[in-house]
Amino acid sequence: MSGALHREFEYYLANQGEFVAKYDGRVIALRDGMLLGDFDSAGAAMLALKGSYPLGTYLIQRVSPGDKDTTVSIYSPAVAP
Repeated sequence: MSGALHREFEYYLANQGEFVAKYDGRVIALRDGMLLGDFDSAGAAMLALKGSYPLGTYLIQRVSPGDKDTTVSIYSPAVAP
């Protein structure tokens, strides 16, 4: 995650309670510590913002309590040499 996106993610985490109270289950977009909007899906957010901001300059985050939507798990089968 780039430095700018990491800062946006930290901003989300610091304000998660407020976001959950207003946008639970929605997808939000954040840039420079500002809410760009709330959307039904990540795809809808990207379509809405594509003409205004270059991809990769804003964070798209599903809003939910806890760490369900802030933790990534990657599963890979073990391959023997």
